[in-house]
Amino acid sequence: MSDSAEAGPRQRPRVEGGREDEILDATVVVVAELGYDRLTMDAVATAAKASKATLYRRWSTKAELVVDAISRAKGCSVQEDVDTGSLRGDLISLACSEGGFTSEMPMSVMAGLLTALHRDADLQKAFKERFLAPRVAITNGVYARAVQRGEIGADVDVELLAQTLPALIIHHAFVLGVEPTEDLILRVIDHVILPAARGSQVS
Repeated sequence: MSDSAEAGPRQRPRVEGGREDEILDATVVVVAELGYDRLTMDAVATAAKASKATLYRRWSTKAELVVDAISRAKGCSVQEDVDTGSLRGDLISLACSEGGFTSEMPMSVMAGLLTALHRDADLQKAFKERFLAPRVAITNGVYARAVQRGEIGADVDVELLAQTLPALIIHHAFVLGVEPTEDLILRVIDHVILPAARGSQVS
């Protein structure tokens, strides 16, 4: 194996000016309309009025292009860290603000990716590393602070608890077909997350 291969993928050149943002915006629109499986570099190039060669100079696969696009798109971008002073406030802020579960774009994009995530290794890897990882890090920080404030019982599985809100919202949205409204999110937080967080603590 060559030294360059061992060093990992090289940094590919960026597209000049505002064209990269235009291409990424077009990619989000196409994946929301067609889904990941039917999306092609040709379709994105046509939507963005760019050449396919331009796309391939910047992104070697459609998985890289799609994940880069959804990670930076308006309505999908990850928040800066949030600290309202309480677990409830933090969860509401994360889930109900731009980029949260009530944003139309993230859910429509997720619908377009869902069928491909479990069987496309390139997409799964890029999605976990570049889309999920920063969001998981912020959520973990929210729960870590809640532990420090004494809002979470010592016997609670914090890692599992942190996955509960997104799991329930995604189940409602894509299995039951229930829109992830703010009311639904508050119900999950108030009737599932917070009671579970207390664990065996005496109320």
